[in-house]
Amino acid sequence: MLDTLHMVLGVLSGALVGFSLGLVGGGGSILAVPLMVYLVGVKSPHIAIGTSALAVAANAALGLFNHSRHGTVKWRCGLMYAGAGIAGAFAGSTAGKAFDGQRLLFLFAIVMIVVGILMLRRRNVVGIEDAQCNRGNAPKVLGYGLGTGAFSGFFGIGGGFLIVPGLIASTSMPMINAVGTSLVAVTAFGLTTALNYAFSGLVDWLLAALFIGGGIIGSLAGTKAAKRLSGGGHLTSVFASLIFVVAAYMLLKSGSALIYPEVR
Repeated sequence: MLDTLHMVLGVLSGALVGFSLGLVGGGGSILAVPLMVYLVGVKSPHIAIGTSALAVAANAALGLFNHSRHGTVKWRCGLMYAGAGIAGAFAGSTAGKAFDGQRLLFLFAIVMIVVGILMLRRRNVVGIEDAQCNRGNAPKVLGYGLGTGAFSGFFGIGGGFLIVPGLIASTSMPMINAVGTSLVAVTAFGLTTALNYAFSGLVDWLLAALFIGGGIIGSLAGTKAAKRLSGGGHLTSVFASLIFVVAAYMLLKSGSALIYPEVR
């Protein structure tokens, strides 16, 4: 049972996750999983992953609603991407549950570093304003969706930090549209993963509710900030730096647990 302090930390963590999702369409679980494990104090990495998937799905839905109001969501692309990825998310989350929790966190941190580097390399890319999903790029969109879904399910993440570059690579849409559109798939992937984990009893419902409550405020603030900062590359640089910091901490903690299992 969570005490008052950890409840407050859960709400504040949820606000940070919601802000991240509204701001860049990703980073929800990159932040949620380590926050649940290392700040709130969830002992089981699998429960942290399952609970974060549910919270991220709900917060992503809030962010999607806010972005839709600003006209930055390309629904056809989002639905195609999400539809292809749901099967992958289910298969990936099934495999993830059978994988050692500390090794999962260790691999997660390595992936975060790779993604941070890729984000920095693409921070100044300008997209095509009227980019659409059609027969010409449908195989590419569906392929990226399937692969991203499997990956996000395995690591228990919404996958926004992969979906955004996936949408840009397959459609050449601008960053602000990729952020808004990605939330369609983030919601679908996160919900698929959460349901799979919930079926195995790996969701802390109270903590999920606290995260979602905080995420309501964070999502509103993040969406507004995304509109203001959508024209430059500074936002991507800051977010990539945050990824590196969190990844380094996760590598230290999970690596120590693997080397010295008796002090987990």
